[in-house]
Amino acid sequence: MNNDVRRTVRAMMGSALGLALVRPAVSADTTSNPTHEQVVVEGQRARDYKVDTSSISKLTEPLLDTPQTINTVSEQVMQDRAITTLNDALKNIPSITIGAGEFKTIGTSPTIRGFVARNDMFLDGLRDFGNYYRDPFNLEDVEVLEGPSSILFGRGSTGGVIEQASRLPKLASFVSGDLTLGTDSTKRLVVDVNEPLEELGEGAAVRLTAMGHDGGMAQRDVVKTSRYGFAPSLALGLGTPTRLTAAYFHQTNDDIPDYGLPYFGTQVADVPRSNFYGFKSDYMRTTADVATLKFDHDFSERITLTNLLRDASYTRDLRFSEPLIAASVPLTTPLSAVNVTRNVNTGDGRETMLWDQLTATFRFATGTVHHVLAAGIEGGRESSAPDFFNSSGVPTTSLLRPNEQAQFTASSTYPRFQTRLVAHSVAPYAIDTIKFSSQWEATLGVRWDSFAADYNDVNFSTTAPGKVVKTDHIERTDRQGSYRGALVFKPTAHGSVYVSAGTSFDPSAEDLSFIVSSRSFNLSNADLAPEKNRSYELGTKWDLLGGHLSLTGAVFRLQKENARVPDPTNPLLNVLAGEQRVDGAELGLRGHITADWEITAGYAYLDSKVVESAPGAAPVGSPLMNTPKNSFTFWSTYQIIRGLEVGAGGRYVSSQYTQPVPPAKTVPGYWAFDAMAKYSVSRRLSVQLNVTNLTDKYYYDQLHFFHVVPAEGRTALLGIGYGW
Repeated sequence: MNNDVRRTVRAMMGSALGLALVRPAVSADTTSNPTHEQVVVEGQRARDYKVDTSSISKLTEPLLDTPQTINTVSEQVMQDRAITTLNDALKNIPSITIGAGEFKTIGTSPTIRGFVARNDMFLDGLRDFGNYYRDPFNLEDVEVLEGPSSILFGRGSTGGVIEQASRLPKLASFVSGDLTLGTDSTKRLVVDVNEPLEELGEGAAVRLTAMGHDGGMAQRDVVKTSRYGFAPSLALGLGTPTRLTAAYFHQTNDDIPDYGLPYFGTQVADVPRSNFYGFKSDYMRTTADVATLKFDHDFSERITLTNLLRDASYTRDLRFSEPLIAASVPLTTPLSAVNVTRNVNTGDGRETMLWDQLTATFRFATGTVHHVLAAGIEGGRESSAPDFFNSSGVPTTSLLRPNEQAQFTASSTYPRFQTRLVAHSVAPYAIDTIKFSSQWEATLGVRWDSFAADYNDVNFSTTAPGKVVKTDHIERTDRQGSYRGALVFKPTAHGSVYVSAGTSFDPSAEDLSFIVSSRSFNLSNADLAPEKNRSYELGTKWDLLGGHLSLTGAVFRLQKENARVPDPTNPLLNVLAGEQRVDGAELGLRGHITADWEITAGYAYLDSKVVESAPGAAPVGSPLMNTPKNSFTFWSTYQIIRGLEVGAGGRYVSSQYTQPVPPAKTVPGYWAFDAMAKYSVSRRLSVQLNVTNLTDKYYYDQLHFFHVVPAEGRTALLGIGYGW
């Protein structure tokens, strides 16, 4: 970088440095271990879909030797596929489906291996609870750890956990920018600047990423997404025994939300994909502010201490219109005569988290047996304070020809429910990787969680606006142990076979609320102990073609042993008398087949069913909600000649139940395809064209049992990338 550019970059970084020092934050740094030789390469990094190590410090071994299915969406995959939302990134994982928003919780809502993972999203190893749609502008990669993971993360993680690894300072100097223009007036700009700061000492560097995005959605009238974000970070001591990283992440969304299409009976109404049943004045405004401070110190090559401290705040303010067709409308009614009820809900809220995680890693031997022990303690305070409002007297609209330009009117908008919950947690943990020889390893992990919730609510009348009809106060503390055990056999240095078993638990206030339904606002789970989950997995992982290609496979059973079902003696309460099970298999392939040909692909088979049930719940034998039996995803790129690259991929998802409880609701399966062409004009300048939903397939992308959101139509994005 020349001196003029360097001075300009440092001027830009001044404000970022100030922000980082005011609200410090961090995440994992893959260059920080001083016991390994460090090579710094100026310029662009090598392309790769294959990721060899986890960003989670508690996972001490390479992914090849980690006895768990871990699927990673690398930064390069996200760039090649022109991914602009975390939802789209997760579609590269075959075991994940995406849920649609609802009144109680909005934002990114994945299901992993048949179980909702809305509360199982993490950012740099700590929970990322907020109700917002996540943009990957500041992510190095996305890891999906499948199966119960309570020994690593505490409550939740029935089907798995989503870990987002942030972009953090490096010792190389670089600047990059990507401008994207596309269909439906899409405009997007992402900037990434990194600069060493020798004047602050050895290993000092600062980094700033920023994003602005605005646009509609192809063949979805009125819907709009508008957001911006920035993430400054400062690192001191990279490559030395003592390292400190501070970072701050901010994202603001101001969208016209998409609550999709209604069901007519048990099927989604047969209407044009473009139909929008809300009001053009509907809104969803969210913010995320996450500050993290990470401290690492190597006492020696055998002992490392890591501490993560986070202060996070998330806000939401929204009004959406959910389309509903009354159950009383006969299914023989001509569609032109059907009216849609606009279920208008208004709300606001704020979630906060103050959390600390301390981990010590010890490398030692007992005789000829070697150990890598990660032990520590974490805990903190979380809070949630949402307010819910309902509207009455909202005019209906035509099913076939909705008036999307109508102004919002209502005879009354009134408070419905107000909740306040504060939770305090503490959890010691220990995970020991025991190496008996070059071929045999075992992993033993244990964790004990104390999760104490203090809940208060105010229930308002639906007929006398503003009148308080009921209040609740609930105090509950759940204490639960979790474990994992695994045995790994390495027939060669490039392959492993493992068997593992683990547990997790789901307390009633797992999502910082005792509300079961934001329609009835019932508290039917408040007196229940946590649901308990158990998983068994047999798998294998291989590095092929000189380590450039990864092949993984696993068969597993995931079981919720005491699922919540309605109490046969009191329909207002639930009991822990159900059982749910998923038997499945998963295959994955990632990396280079040749120097010019790269691929990422995966297949998942999920045989889900209700094993035990009760009247009012899904009957025995029913599949789980949003759990397709077969899913397949693939993406591949090939460099035809120097500087010219093409890519193509797709996704197959079989039919799914969106409501297993009678009357059951289903959506059909689908194939969807994407394509890409990229030309490097010079070493610094590139042009990339992506076309998603290449065949303009009309399918349902985000699922809910009251409404579904169709996928975008054919979308084209033209990106110009520049870097030095």
